[in-house]
Amino acid sequence: MTGSHLVEGLCERLPASPLGRGDARWLGWPLAVGLAVAALYVATNDYPAYGSGLYTLTADTVRANGYALPATVPHYGPEGVPFAYPPLMFYVLAVLRDLGVGAFAMALYLPPLVTVTALVPAYLLGRDAIGDRRAGTAVALLVVLNPQVLEWHVSAGGLVRAPAFVFALWGSYAALRIFRDSDPEWVPVGLLAVALVAHTHPTYTIFTVATYLVFWAGYDRSLIGLGRGAVVGLGALALATPWLWTVVRYHGVSVFAGAAGTHGGLLGGVYRLRRWGLTWSVLPLVAAVGLLATDRRVLGGWTVVVWLLFAQPRFTYAVGAVAVVAAVAELAERGYVDRVAALVDRGRSAPGALDRPDVGTARVVVAAMVVLSVVGASGVGYAFAGPGDGTTPEFVDGADVAAMEWAAAETPENATFVVWGDAAEWFPVVADRPILVSPWGAEWRGPDTYGPHLDAFTDGSVCENASCAERAMASVDARPDYVYLPRGGYTVRGDHHWADGSLVRSFENHSRYERAFENDGVVIFRRTSASGQSTNASYR
Repeated sequence: MTGSHLVEGLCERLPASPLGRGDARWLGWPLAVGLAVAALYVATNDYPAYGSGLYTLTADTVRANGYALPATVPHYGPEGVPFAYPPLMFYVLAVLRDLGVGAFAMALYLPPLVTVTALVPAYLLGRDAIGDRRAGTAVALLVVLNPQVLEWHVSAGGLVRAPAFVFALWGSYAALRIFRDSDPEWVPVGLLAVALVAHTHPTYTIFTVATYLVFWAGYDRSLIGLGRGAVVGLGALALATPWLWTVVRYHGVSVFAGAAGTHGGLLGGVYRLRRWGLTWSVLPLVAAVGLLATDRRVLGGWTVVVWLLFAQPRFTYAVGAVAVVAAVAELAERGYVDRVAALVDRGRSAPGALDRPDVGTARVVVAAMVVLSVVGASGVGYAFAGPGDGTTPEFVDGADVAAMEWAAAETPENATFVVWGDAAEWFPVVADRPILVSPWGAEWRGPDTYGPHLDAFTDGSVCENASCAERAMASVDARPDYVYLPRGGYTVRGDHHWADGSLVRSFENHSRYERAFENDGVVIFRRTSASGQSTNASYR
């Protein structure tokens, strides 16, 4: 069979749309809330939250390499970053950059819009896993109104994470249809979704693979189901082979092993407990454990597995949304919601099944979702724009951009920088100059590189004198031509700090540094030799 015949055969087996007319209002509700949340985020942020400088420069490197996979991405660290990332979104971003989309505009507007599209598979998962359209609405609302889920998808890093989230949810929904419903028409959809997520983000790929294993073990356990899962997995792997082969040819297999040892690795729930203790992500876990004794045990097991595997709580909250709504549905079917409905209706009895939409129970459920929408949107607004803005802090402001543009125009092309504060991630994109202290992308060089650079950056960014900053630089053997210091408010790894001027004064009094640039938010010092001459004679 030729390739074209194979594609035609797969297309003939594609399922009909899972959405019908009856879904319009129930899906439209969370989509409207999602668009309102996206608009709120954009309205309260002049610049994108967090950073995606490395992602943007990676896309620019793809462009500069004629859309062939580059070996490395320059400017982040003294040797740059090995290009071992799944490449799909970098090609998409490269096209947008070629079309003239600016780095900050792309990172501000694209992620929230993509995040809203994730509500479609979230709704379908809730609707079909629990068996009620209102359950789908509730799941989608819990996803779009959870600050932890939003924080990492609508912010700048959502350039890659948000599409990965969408693909992972579609892949999970396809897994539900393949294994629970024994529907072979969803195999091509699952294959495509898993291939897309595998080409987008490694952590979301592991999440999707774990979902397939849990759903097969929980719903199917047949050889036919195993075969269908193998078609999805091996097909996605085959599609990823050209990229994987290119990376291995450039960097060897060790580049993947090195990255796997950072960011908590697998068994992240155990890591999180050891490091931080219990967090709010334990709440959906409680609902999930309760489901293990019911007919919805697979949904409970899915949440438990995800909680154990991933240090990042956004995965638990996304899957836990299904578990929480399923637990409420279970209580409704056991008559507990009837009692609330009876009180609301002043003694009128209400049916116990959640899918009977005509009397008391339905009123309670819909009223609860209205309250969730209003209170949740208010909470998101507080998280986005409240005191300290801890959920969506901006890494740069106008003063940072002006300083970076000065560096691009007024320093030699071979000048090197150390940038303290989170503006560092955006610096190589705007200034087109390397930073010598850089945890961004360093995970691809392994824990022995990532750990020291992360420590040097976090320690140096909160120093109060030049000696402290020099020790941090020396810990990774960084000898920059320029040192970039924030003035006033800034963030370090997303946490807010205030520079009281002591670090700037210490550099002013240091014999090896001279002031090269300053504005209201930034001071840049040029490093000089002992005789007072610049270490880079060609500075302008």
